[in-house]
Amino acid sequence: MAKLVSKTYGDALFELAVEENRIDSLTEEIEAVKAILDENKDFEKIMVHPEIPQEQKLSVIDEVFKGRVSDALTGFLRIVAAKGRYKELPGIFAYYIARVKEYKRIGIAEVTSAVPLNGAQKQKIEKRLLDTTRYETMEIEYKVDASKIGGLLIRIGDRVVDSTISSRLAALTSSLQKISLESEKEGVQAS
Repeated sequence: MAKLVSKTYGDALFELAVEENRIDSLTEEIEAVKAILDENKDFEKIMVHPEIPQEQKLSVIDEVFKGRVSDALTGFLRIVAAKGRYKELPGIFAYYIARVKEYKRIGIAEVTSAVPLNGAQKQKIEKRLLDTTRYETMEIEYKVDASKIGGLLIRIGDRVVDSTISSRLAALTSSLQKISLESEKEGVQAS
């Protein structure tokens, strides 16, 4: 349900940004609002508290954001709060930012290796990803996981390319077990 809410509201926010030709400025405002909300956890407590009247919550939003961010974003925050969806705001913002990055053809990748990669290796990976995807730029997060033994695990959105030695060993083990079971089956049938 939370994903559906994030998508619905995030799409509405994105369409507003495109319609008003304000993708960059609205994204900057959202990043600033996110930072403010992350630093002030008490604000969320006020916005989700069941005993605080709706009008008072909307008044707090106006007091904090009006004149500091665009009227469009203040209005959006008011709508989210009025609909009782304030707790979904981080997901909505994350969805919106991901949608903007897709629109701008910025790929987000996570690359996991068994050992830390040097600059030349990272450049080679980035170039390969740019050559094999439709993205114009990449934001890559590099992770190290020694259990991978060797190779790379690359995740872009819901796509995964796993060329790690640990996954190859697991596949080989599975194949050998299958062959062993088939051999045993044939031996039983021959008797």
